[in-house]
Amino acid sequence: MHSYDYGLILAFFALVLLPAPWLGRFYYKVMEGQRTWLSPVFGPVEKVCYRIAGVDPATEQSWQKYTLALLAFNLTGFVLLFAIVLFQQYLPLNPQQLPGQEWTQAFNTAVSFVTNTNWQSYSGEASLSYFSQMAGLTVQNFVSAATGLAVLVALCRGISRRSAHTLGNFWVDMTRATLYGLLPLCLVLALFLVWQGVPQTFAHYVNAVTLQGVDQVIPLGPAASQIAIKQLGTNGGGFFGVNSAHPFENPSAWSNLFEMASIILIPVALVFTFGHYVKDLRQSRAIIACMLALFLIGGGTALYAEYQPNPALNSPLVEQTAPLEGKEVRFGTTGTVLWTETTTSASNGSVNGMHDSLNPLTGMVALVNMMVGEVIFGGVGAGLYGMLLNVLVAVFLAGLMIGRTPEYLGKKLQAKEVQLLVVTLLVMPVGVLVLGSIAAVLPSAAASVSNPGPHGFSQVLYAFTSASANNGSAFAGLNANTPFYNLMLGLGMLIGRFGYILPVLALAGSLALKKTAPIGQDSFPTHGPLFVALLTVTILLVGGLTFLPTLALGPIAEQLTLGF
Repeated sequence: MHSYDYGLILAFFALVLLPAPWLGRFYYKVMEGQRTWLSPVFGPVEKVCYRIAGVDPATEQSWQKYTLALLAFNLTGFVLLFAIVLFQQYLPLNPQQLPGQEWTQAFNTAVSFVTNTNWQSYSGEASLSYFSQMAGLTVQNFVSAATGLAVLVALCRGISRRSAHTLGNFWVDMTRATLYGLLPLCLVLALFLVWQGVPQTFAHYVNAVTLQGVDQVIPLGPAASQIAIKQLGTNGGGFFGVNSAHPFENPSAWSNLFEMASIILIPVALVFTFGHYVKDLRQSRAIIACMLALFLIGGGTALYAEYQPNPALNSPLVEQTAPLEGKEVRFGTTGTVLWTETTTSASNGSVNGMHDSLNPLTGMVALVNMMVGEVIFGGVGAGLYGMLLNVLVAVFLAGLMIGRTPEYLGKKLQAKEVQLLVVTLLVMPVGVLVLGSIAAVLPSAAASVSNPGPHGFSQVLYAFTSASANNGSAFAGLNANTPFYNLMLGLGMLIGRFGYILPVLALAGSLALKKTAPIGQDSFPTHGPLFVALLTVTILLVGGLTFLPTLALGPIAEQLTLGF
């Protein structure tokens, strides 16, 4: 590693961690309807939105009504997006006259963007019109992220309120999350990306002749606006097929740094938002410490692995250096590894290199980041409510060890809450192990695998892990654009999204009803180093015990065959 690599890592953490406390307080004030410096700008727009939708912002909802509103909104979004990509040849802003998607692929695309997964079994510039990219994908990039933020806020209210029967209003939370939480940051980032060279145009694709005299079509489009929200909303779907390895999506070292930092900027800030809800920022610092510890463990392991020479190239004629195959040479090994660690720690899924070319140990790190439920920062809202589920599991285990009824911030965890926690622990195993095993044994599904042996198994394992974790990245050696994979991965995305959201909202409603007991000297503190260690071990053990056998058949077996 060179001085540039160390500078990149330091700049990345500075861009993420320094603004997070301020941004976290801003989100708390926004979601609770308090006045902010953006209120004069977006306040009138917010009121117009409520008037058009017929929503009374002063009326709150029970967790059941909040859930029904969320499901109705997401179902409507799915139907609209499915129709847009299926019939795009009849819609405007299609200068290339691209046809609509085949119905199973349209289903997969609609589910993918509604669930904040953004898995793509197609190349955007060759498959989707400008209208589909903007009115379909970009809109869902905003509202799917806002949905996750709304669910998190509902859980925060459930933990912090006493004897309450309501969790807020979903329509109000969605509106505020979009207007104040996502739109301003996206406008700033989109303008920055345009300055760096990302296109934002409705012009036709450009026909050019290369220096070798070969005809080439250069795709254009309104890319900057979608790239901004794909990063800040932890969505990850690329405007172009090769995602952020494309020079039009990621043209410079500066765009690479700011796009990478944008992936986890909001998830880190929301940890501090939670601290403001419970009136104890020590809880935020403890959760951040756990997230950073897991991030550094994974990132350090991946950096070590990617800087090792490949024994298969052990020859006196070949210089033994870190292999660059599958990496964008503009960003180098460190830039690729840091992006890989970041995008799989969040439910983002954007890539600036080929994950299929990663060393087996690095691929295992990416898999583990997703298998633990994408709680190492995670998606907008989704990452923190996933982490809070692990916090409650750790509190439950601590209560068993000390012989007390487990409680968190004065709220006792009883049979109902524990049952809901158990439901969430089954989400990833069902999505990864059950659906993945079906794909592994069907000959028609196995035909999509491009590599034999452990690496081919890793391709299938990665696909279902990415779908169930709502990540969207891929090893890219798997031909996933088949009816089987389009439908099965779509099912995995639905399980991974709503398998968490529904129990989380039920848990929020149950906790909101409880009275807050005073925290005494016998209460287990959830803000110190001991709890951070317990939480970290809990996350690793739950994920490790569940998925270690599959990892042994895939990346671990492949790593052993390399001889290091």
